Amino acid sequence: MGWFILGIAVFTEICWALSLKWAATLGTWQASAVPVSLSFLNMALLAFAMRDLSAGTAYAIWTGLGAVGVIIGGVVIFGEKVSPVQIGFMALIVVGVVGTKLFSTS
Repeated sequence: MGWFILGIAVFTEICWALSLKWAATLGTWQASAVPVSLSFLNMALLAFAMRDLSAGTAYAIWTGLGAVGVIIGGVVIFGEKVSPVQIGFMALIVVGVVGTKLFSTS
C-alpha cells in the first residue's frame, strides 16, 4: 500500500510544482490557493507512504520522479525546452528510481 500512496504523492508533487508556475501567470489569490492546498495534500501523502517505506527510499523516489515529471509537464503544458543532455540525465534519475525500488526491502 505504501508504494501506491507514494505514487499518488509523486503525482501531487508534480501537480503542485506545475501549479506554482500556473498561479504565478494568473497572479490571483484564488490561483495561489491551489499550490498551497496541493502542498498540504502532498506532504500528508508522503508522510502516509513513509509508514510502510523507509524515509530515504520514499523521499528519493518522490523527489526524483517529481523532478522528472515537472520537467515533462513543463514541456507539455508550458512549451519549455529540454536539451538531449537533460533528457539523458532524466533517464539516469529514472534508472536510479527503478533500482531503488527493485532493491528496496520494503
